Amino acid sequence: MQLSELVATSAAVASTRSRNAKLERLGACLRALAPDERRAGAMYLAGELPQGRIGIGWALIQAAFEGAPPAASATLSIGDVDRTLTEIAELSGAGSGRARREMLGALFAKMTDDERKFAGALIVGNLLHGALAGLVTEAIARASGLASAVVRRAVMVAGNVGVVADAALSSGDLSRFAITVGKPIAPMLAQTAEDIGAAMEELHEAALEHKLDGARVQIHKDGDLVRVFSRAGNDVTVAVPEVVAIARALPARTLILDGEAIALRPDRRPHPFQITMRRFGRSIDDEDLRASLPLEVFAFDALLIDDEVQVDRATRDRHAALQAIVPDVHRVPRIVTADPSLAKQFADAAFAAGHEGVMAKALDAPYDAGNRGAAWLKIKKVHTLDLVVIGVEWGSGRRTGTLSNIHLGARDPHNGGFVMLGKTFKGMTDELLAWQTRELLAREIGRDGHVVYVRPELVVEIAFNDVQASPHYPGGLALRFARVLRYRPDKQASEADTIDAVRAIAIADGVITS
Repeated sequence: MQLSELVATSAAVASTRSRNAKLERLGACLRALAPDERRAGAMYLAGELPQGRIGIGWALIQAAFEGAPPAASATLSIGDVDRTLTEIAELSGAGSGRARREMLGALFAKMTDDERKFAGALIVGNLLHGALAGLVTEAIARASGLASAVVRRAVMVAGNVGVVADAALSSGDLSRFAITVGKPIAPMLAQTAEDIGAAMEELHEAALEHKLDGARVQIHKDGDLVRVFSRAGNDVTVAVPEVVAIARALPARTLILDGEAIALRPDRRPHPFQITMRRFGRSIDDEDLRASLPLEVFAFDALLIDDEVQVDRATRDRHAALQAIVPDVHRVPRIVTADPSLAKQFADAAFAAGHEGVMAKALDAPYDAGNRGAAWLKIKKVHTLDLVVIGVEWGSGRRTGTLSNIHLGARDPHNGGFVMLGKTFKGMTDELLAWQTRELLAREIGRDGHVVYVRPELVVEIAFNDVQASPHYPGGLALRFARVLRYRPDKQASEADTIDAVRAIAIADGVITS
């Protein structure tokens, strides 16, 4: 298949709101893929690269765009692109940076303008066309004639929509994607609720759990052999010997558990996320670090116990099975209630204890691995600040032609100017993007590649979950999960929140000391 055909499908999917119409277009595209294109093609439609991250950012993409005009006609196949990106991903050593730039430039020189925009967004992980893995999974089911539940289960186990698409569209045999100890399963994800009241109104009666801001772990046990996997499916066993010891002692021969590993202070309040993450990413067990920063593990779901698969059982039944084998001290604090006032008390207590928030879970829902469904709702602590837009980046994919990713600055009352705290493109409607583009272009003072610098005049109200230490920004701090609530035309930049206010939040949360 020509890349241009897949790009046309992407554009058609982005332009329709109808889920059924999206599925029809995606299914037709999947069926038309050649056998050796199915893995890459399905992943492209899901906004993913088979090669994963390949060390290319927007600056390099922009340079490749500017290095040569787009091709007049489409000539590249999906296979051509996949092979070139594999070669780029495999580059290493001296001179690899230059070789990467040259190969990317040569590839983009063969692409039409539409193909370039699609490929650029795909490579940097910012393809926004309304068809990510969940919808592509459903389209694979339609294209292959297999039951949706069977395909979802296969994607859950494989953790890769491309390999499942290949199997489903070739033989239709997905039996090799069985839940097996030692093979990580894509984790179930949650949608966001505005607050605990909204979550209870949605679910009526729910299981409420503390939402810990640690590292999500999936624990696999087969006899004395224990392996621990990260949220992304990486084997982190060597980094978490405490988790291994706890799992080994549990009264079950085989297990797959979902949980959270977290570092706690002596007063049982959690360390910031970044502190917990110091324990991960190591290839050897660091005894000194383990002694100074011990981890604890809290399980909250059971996916398999003694070879019996649990994922299709209801939440209440999975938790009963979990409770039977995992002691209270190693389970996430939890209540079941339909009482909104009791739910609020539970949420308030979780926040007061320093935790990230609360999870509200439907009692009759299965474990829908890999999907972000409404059966799990997350309620997080939310801060808001009025910040100033000091720069912005051109959008890609569906946002091509608009100024999308805004740079956020807090006012510096001591030295003047603004201190950058990060970027966000979240929370923006199409109408807001159009308004923002006009207003920011009217305030442009310079450009650097895809970045437009602007006069610091527009104040924007930003919601975020917490502050984290960051070496990437001059103030040493960055906002986590920042999103736009609204612009504040009633405020001047001189009235924006200060970097001191941001530091006060960081101090209160234990991210930095005063």
